Amino acid sequence: MHASAVTLAAYSVHCDCGKLWTALPSGAQLAAEAPRPLLKTPADAACYLLPLYALRPVETFGVLALDIRHRLIKDAIISTGCLTSTLVYPREVFVAAIESRAAAVVLYHNHPSGDPEPSGDDLALTRRLAAGGSLLGIEVLDHLILGAGRFVSLKAWTQA
Repeated sequence: MHASAVTLAAYSVHCDCGKLWTALPSGAQLAAEAPRPLLKTPADAACYLLPLYALRPVETFGVLALDIRHRLIKDAIISTGCLTSTLVYPREVFVAAIESRAAAVVLYHNHPSGDPEPSGDDLALTRRLAAGGSLLGIEVLDHLILGAGRFVSLKAWTQA
């Protein structure tokens, strides 16, 4: 983040004890004021994710934690694997979402081969995580598979 991106307003406060206190905004206040990407569609999420993860040399699985209006709260890498796979544990996915107080999540992972076509394991994992999210009240909006300059939305894939 550039230094000019966030303005820190300091407030001087005089207390009854005669001391001068300087109060800076809390981290939560600053985070609330900082612009956060709005990820309403799979394409919005892909535009955010592709430059960051599409060309990684090993499979990387992550979660975008979103607020109720689908603004990004946190981008968390859950697992980094090898050339062809990575291990994903549902508890780790949802720990990141719960800690962020997310209303919804978008799951993502890359295919180092550059081909984002989903495997049977990708589909099964997505169903499993969606069921877990449903139990917790955290909606799994989509699972994006990232390839070389392109992506597949598993939500769209399964509806086609």
